[in-house]
Amino acid sequence: MSFDEEWAAERSAAANRVSMRLNQLPADPGGGSGGGADLGVKQDHLGAVGHAAFGLHGRLLKDGNHARSDTSEAATGLSNSGFRTGSAMATVQETWASQLGTLLDACAHISNHLDYSAAAHAKDDEDVRTALAVSRINEHFK
Repeated sequence: MSFDEEWAAERSAAANRVSMRLNQLPADPGGGSGGGADLGVKQDHLGAVGHAAFGLHGRLLKDGNHARSDTSEAATGLSNSGFRTGSAMATVQETWASQLGTLLDACAHISNHLDYSAAAHAKDDEDVRTALAVSRINEHFK
């Protein structure tokens, strides 16, 4: 079987397995509070993921450059001795440093974003609580 035939068969099989479901409330004219919500974010979950990203960032920062100086010295020594592997090792070191920086940035971004999200959700919750309390007070003045 050729690649194109196998790919077409897999696409066809995948299309048969896919279904779409829209999440919505039942057509209840009263708009009751059935409590069927399926999306929820708990501060503990955000905090745990943010803490893990922060911990990973710290470990990568410490251990990610562990062999940097040795690798650079080896690359320089090999290059000075006329070995072409010296420049290849230097390229590996530069690529590693670049990818390590990208990973460090990603961990910091995740940690900072989750800290921001947790604070923003807490503020949103407080705004909703305040609005509900004000609306209850306003009912008494009507």
